[in-house]
Amino acid sequence: MEEDKKLLDDKPLVEDDTEELEDPEVVLDCVPREAEQKAGLGSSCPGIEQSKDKQKLRLTAQEKMQASLLRRDLRHLDQLHEEKDLFIQKTRGELRACRRRMELLVKQQESVAAEMAAERAANNMAAMGRLEAALQRLCSELENERDLQARMTAVLQQSESALWQIEVQEGQLEDARKSAQEEAAAARRGLQERAAKQLHREMGASRKAERNRLLRARRCVHLQKELGLRQQKLVEEAQKNHRKALRFLKVSLGKIREQEQKEELETREHMRRRMDAVLALKNSISANRETLRKFQAWGQAKTELAEQKAQAEKKAILAQGGDAFKHLCHQRRRQELEAQNRAFEEEQKHRKQEIVSRLLKEEAVEDRRRPRPEPPRPTGQRSIRDRTWSYVTTFCDGQSTEAPPCCPLQPQPPPSSLFQPDVPGQRPGPAQEQIKENRPRSYQSSPLLTAISSESVQGDGSSLGGEEDTLAWPEIPGLWKEDYKPFQVAKEDVDRKPVGGTKMDKDILARTVQRLRSGLIHKQVASGREFRGCPFNSKPKFIHFKDFDVGKVYKKKITLINATYTINYCKLVGVEESLQDFVHVDFDPPGPLSAGMSCEVLVTFKPMINKDLEGNVSFLAQTGRFSVPLKCSTKKCSLSLDKELIDFGSYTVGETAIRTITLTNTGGLGTKFRFLLASESCKMDTSQSALKLSSIFMYEDKSFYDKITTSFSEHQTEGNESSPTDVPSQKESGKLDVKEQEEGHPIESEGVNLTTIMTIPPNEEQMEFSLGEITEGDIGPFSSIKVPIIFTPIVPGTVYNSFKVMFKNQQCPTLYFKVVGVAIDVPVWVPKPNVDLKICMYDRLYQDSILVHTRSKAALRLKFEVCKELRGHMELLPETGYIQALSSYSVQLKFLPRHSLPEDAGKYFDKETRVLEAPMTIRVADQIKPVGFTVHAVVTTSDLELSPTRLDFGYCTIYEAIRTQISLCNHSLLPQEFGFVGLPKFVDIQPNDGFGTILPLETLQLDVIFQPTKAKEYNFELICKSEINRCFKLACRAVGVYPPLELSHYQIKFAATSLYDTSVATLYVINSHQSMNSLTHSVPRIGSEDAFPVGPTSFEFLLPPDSPITISPLVGTVWPGKRCLVRVAFRPVLPSELIHQEAFQALSRKADIKSSLKETATQRKDQRRPSFSMLRLQNQDRLLQASASQPPELQKEDLASSSQEYQSAQASLTRSFQGKFDKFVVPCVVASGDTKDRKGTEMLSFSPHNTLYLELWCPAVAPSIVVTSDKGKTVINFGDIAAGHRGIKKVSIQNISPEDLNLEYSMLNPDGPFVLLNPTMRLPSGETQVLDLSFSPRESILAQETLDIITKKGTLSLALMGTGVASTITCSIEGDVLNMGYVIARESVSLGFKLDSLSSRSRDQHRLPQFLASPDQRTEVVGTQNYSGQSVFSVVPAKGIMEPGKAQDFTVTFSPDHESLYFSDRLQVVLFEKKVSHCILLKGAAREHMMFVEGGDPLDVPVESLTMIPAFDLEHREEAEELKPILVTLDYAQLDPDTQAPPATRELQVGCIRTTQLSAKKTVEFSMDNIVALQHKGFTVEPSKGSVERGQTKAISISWMPPIDFDPDHPLMASALLQLRGDVKETYKVLFVAQVVTGP
Repeated sequence: MEEDKKLLDDKPLVEDDTEELEDPEVVLDCVPREAEQKAGLGSSCPGIEQSKDKQKLRLTAQEKMQASLLRRDLRHLDQLHEEKDLFIQKTRGELRACRRRMELLVKQQESVAAEMAAERAANNMAAMGRLEAALQRLCSELENERDLQARMTAVLQQSESALWQIEVQEGQLEDARKSAQEEAAAARRGLQERAAKQLHREMGASRKAERNRLLRARRCVHLQKELGLRQQKLVEEAQKNHRKALRFLKVSLGKIREQEQKEELETREHMRRRMDAVLALKNSISANRETLRKFQAWGQAKTELAEQKAQAEKKAILAQGGDAFKHLCHQRRRQELEAQNRAFEEEQKHRKQEIVSRLLKEEAVEDRRRPRPEPPRPTGQRSIRDRTWSYVTTFCDGQSTEAPPCCPLQPQPPPSSLFQPDVPGQRPGPAQEQIKENRPRSYQSSPLLTAISSESVQGDGSSLGGEEDTLAWPEIPGLWKEDYKPFQVAKEDVDRKPVGGTKMDKDILARTVQRLRSGLIHKQVASGREFRGCPFNSKPKFIHFKDFDVGKVYKKKITLINATYTINYCKLVGVEESLQDFVHVDFDPPGPLSAGMSCEVLVTFKPMINKDLEGNVSFLAQTGRFSVPLKCSTKKCSLSLDKELIDFGSYTVGETAIRTITLTNTGGLGTKFRFLLASESCKMDTSQSALKLSSIFMYEDKSFYDKITTSFSEHQTEGNESSPTDVPSQKESGKLDVKEQEEGHPIESEGVNLTTIMTIPPNEEQMEFSLGEITEGDIGPFSSIKVPIIFTPIVPGTVYNSFKVMFKNQQCPTLYFKVVGVAIDVPVWVPKPNVDLKICMYDRLYQDSILVHTRSKAALRLKFEVCKELRGHMELLPETGYIQALSSYSVQLKFLPRHSLPEDAGKYFDKETRVLEAPMTIRVADQIKPVGFTVHAVVTTSDLELSPTRLDFGYCTIYEAIRTQISLCNHSLLPQEFGFVGLPKFVDIQPNDGFGTILPLETLQLDVIFQPTKAKEYNFELICKSEINRCFKLACRAVGVYPPLELSHYQIKFAATSLYDTSVATLYVINSHQSMNSLTHSVPRIGSEDAFPVGPTSFEFLLPPDSPITISPLVGTVWPGKRCLVRVAFRPVLPSELIHQEAFQALSRKADIKSSLKETATQRKDQRRPSFSMLRLQNQDRLLQASASQPPELQKEDLASSSQEYQSAQASLTRSFQGKFDKFVVPCVVASGDTKDRKGTEMLSFSPHNTLYLELWCPAVAPSIVVTSDKGKTVINFGDIAAGHRGIKKVSIQNISPEDLNLEYSMLNPDGPFVLLNPTMRLPSGETQVLDLSFSPRESILAQETLDIITKKGTLSLALMGTGVASTITCSIEGDVLNMGYVIARESVSLGFKLDSLSSRSRDQHRLPQFLASPDQRTEVVGTQNYSGQSVFSVVPAKGIMEPGKAQDFTVTFSPDHESLYFSDRLQVVLFEKKVSHCILLKGAAREHMMFVEGGDPLDVPVESLTMIPAFDLEHREEAEELKPILVTLDYAQLDPDTQAPPATRELQVGCIRTTQLSAKKTVEFSMDNIVALQHKGFTVEPSKGSVERGQTKAISISWMPPIDFDPDHPLMASALLQLRGDVKETYKVLFVAQVVTGP
């Protein structure tokens, strides 16, 4: 009861699924007192009743806030009222249920009492005990129910009182509620009115938008037709180009195959030569070994001879009475000193060579940095190299001319011989051999050959010359003879560089080659997409050689799969340097690999050291480099336990339980192990082994040292020096051996064994947990060992213990695990304490058998109890039983979960995980502690959810079907089978007809297809049944429509149509509605509405935008019983955006080529050539700038469809077209009435529900015939042809289809100017035919026709265009005005122009223009003339004959004799002595001096007096010089007073005339004063001063902004002086007049 009370106190106010009682006092104070006060005010104040008359007045903000608070309080009261009412109803229901349970318990008590009386009469004590217990239980339950009834009665009374208080408050606020409802109703009415108005406006706007859309659609169709006619003529050309490209591709592939065969033969030849070289090297090595043995024998003989000499010398000294030991010591010291001297000389030579090499590198770098070659040096001057060599020789050798001691038999070669390359057939000098000895080991062919050569050269010269019985012979006979002279280098070749170049040249060449090779990577673009990523996928992706043994060979194959879009290549680059000594890759390049193809690579690994290796195997593909990771791992121990905790459970004292734990080694290395208690210690006794190991290392180090000293002494005695790379290799090998010993690898050759002594203290205590027999031993690689753990409980209680596993291998960590067990002293136990029922569904019965054992020697009574919370869901049968001695007993478990299980189970059920853990109890008679076990189950629902819950198909005609998707979700944790049963005939569900299996928590998407059979309203349900016979329903609604019109075909599948060709299909629109009698047949209607009227019915097809579909007619009317023929045409075309993109790419490529050619030309003209690296950087910068500046310019170009670039791009795309498939659905709307009856632009009332739909399948393919001539253009333009003449064009067409085609031609206009001269009837596959077309105009006309070439696979349309023209002349002068500019008086200037004859006629020739000299024709435009009477302008030639189609150049000369600004004249071009073709106005100006000023407003008239003005002297002219005025008017336009306008701007041009006269001044200088005053008035003059070169002009920009104190009513005036200084000085007075205008 305390738990029930706690639950009542903790529960929330209202819950839908709870059955427990709740305390309602929590929410009684939720009603705010403000609402009560407002309610009181509202009931007492009559203002609320009068508020109906004042609704039109505007409420204040405070009143609105009070009204909102009042509405909130009312809603809160309503909610509280509903919650209290619901709570009271539930409480009353619980109270009734409680009373029923009490009545039932009373009846059970009465029946139990009757049974007790009967059993007491029968003296059945066992039954009496059971019935007494039952009666006691019934009494306790009845008492509990009475207490519960009392509590519920109290709670019910409190709830009713709270409800009464709420009702009282609602009564107080009733008036406020009514007023609020009236206000809300008024607001809703206002909103409805505004919504109706808005809907009306939107409907009007939508109708207008629909009309505009239809007009736009018709306009688009018209434009598409026009564009289609233009573009159809360019279809076939791309196919022909494709054919030609295929032919060229085949030829190229053949050449490539031949080249590959040739390369393969060369590769084989190269391999053969390499094999021959290897065999020769092997023979040479064997010969050198023999020579080495001879040298060794010679050294031994020499050593013996030296010992004999030493003994003889010693005897002689002793015979003389001297000190032989002292003599030998002096002799050794002298030898050591000589050895030190030789070493010092060698070191000096090394330094000398390093200095010389550095100087040569600096000289090479300096030569490259020089911009131009140096002049030849004098013959007597010494070079830098000679001077450097002499300095080094002087510094190192002390000006000695003796030969080095290493080669006393050879004369000293010149210094340049040290750097000469090896010449085949010649023996290198000693210096060269010395340099070769000092090279790195990687540049020498073999250390053995190097040692032999060094020994043969660096030996003692005296011994070589004095020994007659030498055992060594030269490889080349006569090489060691005394009369042999080394090769002397000519003096002119001393300063030359080696043949292979210096080392820096080689490095630069290697880096350049590497960059060039890295630049061979090409981008791969397919279908407009660029491939990015790894070009080849490796299978497997990771090469792993695991657990290898040193000395063995391992091989693995990998497969490389081409993951790119097209053909790719693969080449092996190699492995990393750290893996080259161990890994070998066998890869035969397969050549070109198509996408998805693969090749195999064999990787061989031969380990030589026991070490982990990692790296990559690198490959090079056409699209970039890629690599495959490679890893080689040594054998290691990987040890683990299968569990870290062993739980034995409960066992009775005295029993024995055994569990096993598994130790697993997943590595390739075995080790020793031992299981111990965690408290025990393990000591390692390694003193003896460490001593042995240190002694072994000392012995090995000593022997290694002795070996090194012995070998070194032998080489020193022989007079030879070993290679410097031999000793480090020996040291590395010694370090490697030491490292292997340190890592713990046994060395079998030395026989060392490391032993570990384990000292474990004994434990005499008796433990509950013990180990089995296997506690230590060896675990091998990839194996496992099971170790038993024994639990023998001694004392009742919980026992814990920890164990550990230790290993001999120090790299393996110690593993720990724990063991726990419970020892009990109970005779009855359950061997299966955890009963798992797996996953269970609600309302399903699940059963299991529970087995109970006893170790007691007497029979025991057992009572099985289920926890109180789960008694309504779980049951144990029988509830009571007897178990015999030392036997078992079985009890039946029944589990029937209800939906109230989550609420009933309480803490035993987890609502998130849905896991039920139910504790069960077995009570044993005469035993205090019960035996328990737990029932585990996961309880899940069996619900299937259909989404959406309601399906509305809308309106659907009987000629179509509507498909809608629904989702079926399984909320259960178990898979369920489902099926939709009882489907109507007009509904279909896919896939699998609505049957299947849905996985746990899975959501399936199903398609519901609805196809009505007649016009009516459909309301039906879809029933989905699960495997447990549960039904889930989905309500569906639809309206069937019978349209008044029907189509003969609702689906049209066009044949494969080539680009710019047309496929046509026909269908009928049928009107079968002739009678309104619905009894005889079905009449058209929408659902259950009225039938469609009989009469003319109109239709309209609504085409999608930018579709290649044409329907004719789009709009029509069908009368009853009639049908209308509709033509549907499909003409595929290429998108204009794609063509523009291709054209822009072509233009960008051309621009790149032009820019590169231009850059190359400018580089050739540049006299000063920079270095190669600087030039390359400049070219890269220029190319980047050009590429960055080109795309915006190209994008600004507007390519017309008739331009050459556009047509070329269209033809290229047509040839490469791969095919396309489109599907269109065209709606056809239906309306009643005739389209002719509508007034103006009135639209018919089309119903959206009577819409028919036409489905079109449109496959597009590449054309079969293309034009190959003129870049694939299908527009044949003959140009301008003179009337009466004929022009011929040749058009090449190619068959790019795989079969031969028969050709047919459309009929040309018989009276037209176009004629096909050579029609061809058959065109084989892949061949090209040339068609001759002629154009013969009879008059001046613009002619255009279309020639269709028809085949069974398509039609190629050629557009023929031409213009018949008469004779015309064009002039190169634009605007017919020729301005000669400024000229010094009494000098002349000439300009030229050109006349072109556009006529191609040869029989009628034009005469050259004749310039008429009659005064009456010139007086209108004739200006100032010369005083001498001669013409100011003259033209050469004045008359002549022009050939047709050619041009004639003319020269106009301007020769003024005095100063004037208004020289002008007119010349006329006369054809055939009567026709004036052109009139050209000639202008010019003359000045006495070389400067002039242009611009400003005119202040005089362009007419000059004929009176001659006398000329002044220069002096008098300067005295009489006056200021020349220039007026500059500036209008500042202030259109908008709120925004600032740009300043008013004018310009003055200051020029300097080019003259042939000699003058001290080459330029004209100008300056303007009074700039500061002008700036104060808002004027800005830039520049205020400057100079002008001859023949040039410079602009003076004048701008004005109104100052702050400017008066708009009065113009602003200012002046400044402009001075010009040239051959004379001129001064101009510039008058500035500025004003503000407010209008345009």
